[in-house]
Amino acid sequence: DVQLQASGGGLVQPGGSLRLSCAASGFTFDDYAIGWFRQAPGKEREGVSCIMSSGGTTFYADSVKGRFTISRDNAKNTVYLQMNSLKPEDTAVYYCAASRKGTPRLFRLWVLSREYDYWGQGTLVTVSS
Repeated sequence: DVQLQASGGGLVQPGGSLRLSCAASGFTFDDYAIGWFRQAPGKEREGVSCIMSSGGTTFYADSVKGRFTISRDNAKNTVYLQMNSLKPEDTAVYYCAASRKGTPRLFRLWVLSREYDYWGQGTLVTVSS
């Protein structure tokens, strides 16, 4: 069975940090790009970041550039999202997803949910004092 297990969410004060993890199983992890999405209450799901299969290419939403860093460890079938300088507007359920698409396509379309083949359950991040 394909599984994507997101973890690491929690309550953090503004300015704080969290590291999310996405552990994958049931498919050839090295062949897939992994994206992070988030959905705040009453809002649509939005793309946060994406890392290509080799880890050499990454994409970020403008709202998180300079604060979030995505990385992957293919030996552990895991992708990480290091989130620093967190703001209340970062509060959301965060999801990870896997895409078999290549860089030429995801360079333009990584923010679109339809480009991803597998999805995990979410992990809640709450930024509040």
